[in-house]
Amino acid sequence: MTLISYDDAGLQEKIITTGELAALSIDTSKKLWLNVHGIHDVELIKLIGQKFGLHPLVQEDILNTEQRPKVDEFSGYVFLETRHFYFEKESLSVSSEQISLVLGRQFVLTFQERSTGAFAPVRERLRAEHSPMRLLGIDYLAYSLLDSIVDKYFSVLEEMGDESEALEDALLAKPNITQLHSIHQLKRASIELRRVVWPLREVINHLARNESGFFSAGTIPYLRDIYDHTVNFIESLESIRDSLGGLMDIYMTSVSNRVNLEVRALTVVAMLFMPATLIAGIFGMNFHDMPWLAEPNGFWWAMAIMGGIALVMLLIFWRRQWLSSQT
Repeated sequence: MTLISYDDAGLQEKIITTGELAALSIDTSKKLWLNVHGIHDVELIKLIGQKFGLHPLVQEDILNTEQRPKVDEFSGYVFLETRHFYFEKESLSVSSEQISLVLGRQFVLTFQERSTGAFAPVRERLRAEHSPMRLLGIDYLAYSLLDSIVDKYFSVLEEMGDESEALEDALLAKPNITQLHSIHQLKRASIELRRVVWPLREVINHLARNESGFFSAGTIPYLRDIYDHTVNFIESLESIRDSLGGLMDIYMTSVSNRVNLEVRALTVVAMLFMPATLIAGIFGMNFHDMPWLAEPNGFWWAMAIMGGIALVMLLIFWRRQWLSSQT
């Protein structure tokens, strides 16, 4: 657990233990930010709940890491949940962690599944000398934490876009089954992102309406800016989803074209042998009187006819460009 308390004069930051948290005296004259890494300790969550007056259902939601983004308002605080995403370039997938945030009148509580540096930019801004963040209310800190989460979404989206472009170039060069698997992986990642950001947009819109009055008038425009970012993210994500659908069409078209070329090559070979098969079948019939049966050079005449027909057909195929490997 990391505890940061600050006001206009300065900032104090330290890592605290469970015992120190139990003995903590909350100074209402300072703004307080308690960040918890790891939420496996049920008793610790209960202690924090007792210390800050969190409802048992809120504590339960913090411990349940499969929640969708949502916001709940209580008399003394606002509770919201969202997810922080990371792009796995090796597997072309996204991993995520649940982040729970509680905004009170003079405190912010954040709960992360693990230490990932998600809030590092906010900490650096607070630590800076003469930081303007210290002059603003605790609601601005909550905004900054949400903004850092949403900004990370765009980094994930940019990486997915780069992988999509690389896949397109590879598909146009030489499609293979590995690329098809990569397309499915990216589509699955885009679906997971969409499933989180759609409800998050409504969460931020609810906060911007400020029905409970936890945000000051000066912070509301910043929340609306985050809302605009989520709308922009959804539009960009839909564009990538359409691009991935196009990549699937490119792959299927390329495979179909390759199959057509192979079938065409087999057809050419079969057609070259069809006249020879016909002639051989005719001369293989059991009649006593047939042309060239008694001729000494009859066999060579038949072979010459077969070869001549094959050459004529090859010439026709070449003129029609059926022998070309291009479509």
